Amino acid sequence: MSDDNLKRAAAEAAMQFVPEAAIIGVGSGSTVNFFIAALARGRLRIKGAVAASNATAELLGKAGIAIHDLNTIRQLPVYFDGADEINGQLEMIKGGGGSLTREKIVAAVAGSFVCMADESKMVAQLGRFPLPIEVIPMASRYIARELEGRGGRPVPREGFVTDNGNVILDIHGLRISDPVAFEEEINQIPGVVTCGIFGRRPADILLLAHPSGVEEFTRRDRT
Repeated sequence: MSDDNLKRAAAEAAMQFVPEAAIIGVGSGSTVNFFIAALARGRLRIKGAVAASNATAELLGKAGIAIHDLNTIRQLPVYFDGADEINGQLEMIKGGGGSLTREKIVAAVAGSFVCMADESKMVAQLGRFPLPIEVIPMASRYIARELEGRGGRPVPREGFVTDNGNVILDIHGLRISDPVAFEEEINQIPGVVTCGIFGRRPADILLLAHPSGVEEFTRRDRT
């Protein structure tokens, strides 16, 4: 089964968690695009969505799904997104597409986080995928030096500007043994907007697609 077929299978499995007549949170990325396509086929089930990126908002709008401003909503029942890596505790690295800050914000407001992923995204320890960090442009070299001192190899994402007008450093060569502690440490560096570790706000449900089907995990199953 191709990667796209696995992503599609995970996205379609997530439809069972879409509440009727609700406003939901929607992340970004290739798996989310398959989820939006599935939503479009049954868009009358929901009232609308809060999008975690401009690209997602555009796709949702084209699908006829109403876009809501997060500032008008107290809480979302559920947030749907993918992951670049996810471990056994359902902690993740996200931000390969550059939308990590808005993804983290929308996820924080959601009562539940459903992660849709293909089997290649499951790892024993985070860090194989380069860790994205959104940074204020004037601080990028300072932050790069700080990450070098922590054993990483920072690579600026050339020609890329986030939806918030900032830049991304991709940090290679990390082995993240304590995602929550490392997330907090990086986020304390002046000039960091946020890093792509989702440790403080992990997924609650993981839908992991294999060629033989989609396996469902809950966080309590994995701790």
